[in-house]
Amino acid sequence: MACALLEYVVELILVPGLKEQWWISNIGLAMIVVGEIIRKCGILTARQAFTHNIRVYHEDQHELVSHGIYSVIRHPGYSGFFIWAMGTQIMLCNPICMVAYTVVTWNFFAKRIPYEEFFLREFFGHHYEEYAQRVCSGLPFIK
Repeated sequence: MACALLEYVVELILVPGLKEQWWISNIGLAMIVVGEIIRKCGILTARQAFTHNIRVYHEDQHELVSHGIYSVIRHPGYSGFFIWAMGTQIMLCNPICMVAYTVVTWNFFAKRIPYEEFFLREFFGHHYEEYAQRVCSGLPFIK
């Protein structure tokens, strides 16, 4: 966040015209709104099944959520955050941080999703396997 603020201020001083691209800012704002909606839909649909920590032990009430937004995207929380993060930098017309945010968040999720899905396969077996075959992860280049 500090880097994004620093980039914004430096570019505002050195190349103020870059920060006056309202059509780009509006695309970023739209991405922020869409990303937030996707993430919140995931949280509201999963309810108690949604956590910030990856569950490594199966609990009796633990169920595979595959309805609502989860019928279209396996990881709406991650997908929404990814879109939101990129959108913040596009809205600020921060080209350097836009690339950095994209690389950092994508790498984080590219490592986290396989780890999380290992446990989901352990918990739900072929049901999760079928679900994963049918529904995309929600992030580019992550199966």
